Amino acid sequence: MKLPWLAADTPFPPAEFALTDPDGLLAAGADLSPERLAQAYSNGIFPWYSEGEPVLWWSPNPRMVLPVKDFAPSHSLRKLLRQIAAREYEATPSVQVRVDTVFPQVMAACAAPRDGQPGTWITAAMQDAYRQWHDAGVVHSIETWIDGELAGGLYGISLGRMFFGESMFTRVPNASKIALAHLVRYLDAQGVEWIDCQQQTRHLASMGAAPVPREHFLRHVRQATQQPGIPWSRGRLDTRGQLHPDTPEGTDCSPS
Repeated sequence: MKLPWLAADTPFPPAEFALTDPDGLLAAGADLSPERLAQAYSNGIFPWYSEGEPVLWWSPNPRMVLPVKDFAPSHSLRKLLRQIAAREYEATPSVQVRVDTVFPQVMAACAAPRDGQPGTWITAAMQDAYRQWHDAGVVHSIETWIDGELAGGLYGISLGRMFFGESMFTRVPNASKIALAHLVRYLDAQGVEWIDCQQQTRHLASMGAAPVPREHFLRHVRQATQQPGIPWSRGRLDTRGQLHPDTPEGTDCSPS
């Protein structure tokens, strides 16, 4: 089967037409405009390619999904979250999880080279495109700050009642997991059922993610992305799943 080439005005082929080898490759070409990205994600498609390649669009089968109610933190992470909860309303808590404070830095950290990987799929063009989408209020960073320093986090796309996880990074052990745990509680409180994890990994499976057939995934995504979006703002996430927007004077650290 010949891989479809997308011009600027060419719609995506149905995700069900994706190749089986390599698994999920659907099309190539087009651009990373906010309009194109919105069309892709709302139809279960995402871009993934290396520097120097054309944009490649994917919809693998099965699809790795984390149902938020199935999130399964390890015993050590649960203990750490309890410790954070006990101190989160101190005047200067040592650990805070924040939203959208330093999105460009989070994405750059996710794009940084990692041990055993020759390069990154988060190309310069992708960073530019997702920063534009962030400015439009669609892409968000969840950040773990420890003693005033960015220690880890993740970023992803929020469309309707669906969250698409893109990438994570950590500079301090468990920092990205702390961010994910806070995100899960916030999404659960907002009625979001699934986080799309795209690819199957043992790391995600250990926290409750599981593969689902693409047909099931697409049906859920197409329904969830048509629902009203959830509220986002720059601010602090607490361990109960509440988002506290920053006040004009600074960060709101008082319990509601």
